[in-house]
This record gives sequence, structure tokens and C-alpha cells, in this order.
Amino acid sequence: MSRLIYLQFILFFGLIAHAQPSADALRRTFLNCRSGTVMVAAHRAVHNVHPENSLRAIQESIKLGVDIIEIDVKVSSDGVPFLMHDHTVDRTTTGSGVAEEFSWEELQQLFIVDNGKKTTLKIPSLKEALEIAYGKILIDLDLKTDKIDEVVNVVNKTYSQDFVFFFDSDYQILARVHQANKDFMIMPRAHSVQEADSAISLFDPPVVHIDFSFYTDECVQNIQSSDARVWINSLGEPDKDLKEGREKRALRNLLQYGANVIQTDEPALLLQALRKRGLHQ
Repeated sequence: MSRLIYLQFILFFGLIAHAQPSADALRRTFLNCRSGTVMVAAHRAVHNVHPENSLRAIQESIKLGVDIIEIDVKVSSDGVPFLMHDHTVDRTTTGSGVAEEFSWEELQQLFIVDNGKKTTLKIPSLKEALEIAYGKILIDLDLKTDKIDEVVNVVNKTYSQDFVFFFDSDYQILARVHQANKDFMIMPRAHSVQEADSAISLFDPPVVHIDFSFYTDECVQNIQSSDARVWINSLGEPDKDLKEGREKRALRNLLQYGANVIQTDEPALLLQALRKRGLHQ
């Protein structure tokens, strides 16, 4: 093998390693809130390239080098957890009706609709999603269901406990997850500084989801003093700034008080902006 070919070989696999850190490494970073790395979460996976909550969107997230995928989980009438955000199947599939009233077999008769156009893709099960993501990326499970036992069962059967964390604003739901296994990682959503304090006391979580309405230095310090990361959304105005080339303004607003997990609809642009500043590998 010539020196040039050898160097090209090393460069190629070096780029793959850069784009696809292991989930073990991501977990270590995630649990170290003082690592200096700002982690990027792809909202409904990379849904600006592939349909939201689809296996292809998950695969694209892994390829892109995203740290976390946010996916929405429901449970069919016969107990199969599947990926979908809405209460009904109307917007994102060829069907119509309440999503959790369909059996798994009935759901598999539908096709995913993306931006109003029918695709050839089927609704994925949670099991399929976790198997694709296993060992490659962290998973934020946004619980769009109260059928917690079925979801927990799939997480356990796919041995995904170390790479999945459970998100909800309903603390009773999160308490049921915690009761199922106290080692499960949980991300509570807080709507105030006081609620963030309560979430920390209740769950000792590795991350707390906050909003801009109470994104302050005091709030962030309280959360990070409990060794938890601070999650904030770039959805909306900050993502618009990224798309229109105003990345300095976007990052100033997102990072001003020290949030260190950012959920975005523009993961490629956010990763690029953070890497320029040495805030992401």
C-alpha cells in the first residue's frame, strides 16, 4: 500500500470515527455536566432530511454525528410501542384516527407521509429504532403515552438502559419510570425555577429541560450544582438564525447562561457552529 493510499485510508476512517462516537463515550460526556462539551439533540431525529421519527432520520442522525436523538413513543392497542408524535395518525401517515387505538398490524398497513407526500416508509416500532441506535447514539424518549410498562419492557429487552433517557412534563409518569428502575436516566421538564428544584429533589436527574422564560444564571447554577446538564430548545427563533447565517446571535442566546444540551431542528448547522468554537468535537 502506497503512503498516499495509506494516508487516505487513515483519513477516511478518522472522519467516520469523528462522525460516529460510541454511545459509551457519549454517555460519559452526558453524565459529566462540566465537560465543556455542548451536546446536540436532533428533534424527532434529522427530520429536515428524512421524515420525522423515521428509521432513516435516525440513521442520518448517527451519520451526522449528533449526540442525542429525540423520538416520540406511543403504544398500539395491542401493546407495541411505536414512534409517532401526534395524538392522531392523520398528519404523518396515510391513515386517519387516534394513533393508540390502532393495533400494530393496522399501523403497518399505513405509509408515512412527509410534508404532505406519501412515502414508501412504514411506521417504525420502538424496538426497531433502539436496535438501529444501539451503541451509536443517545436516545431521548419523549413519552407520548401513559403505557409505561410496555415501553420499559422494550428498553430492557434491547439492553438499551444505558443509552436511553425518559422525558416528560408529567412527573407522575416519570415517577412510574423511576419506580420500574431507579437506574433509568430521566429528564424532567421544568416550567419554572421552583419546578426545576422540585425535579432535582424528586429524581436526581442527569439533565433538566428548561425554557427561555426562566433561563437565568441562577437557574443554571442550581441545576449544575446537582451535577445535571441543562437542556434548552433551539426550536424557533434560534434555529431560524442558524438557517439565515446569524450563528453568532443564535449561539449567544442559546449559551448565554451555560446551557449545555441543545435540541434543534437544524443539527448540521448547530454542530458546525459549535465545532468552530471548540464546543463540540
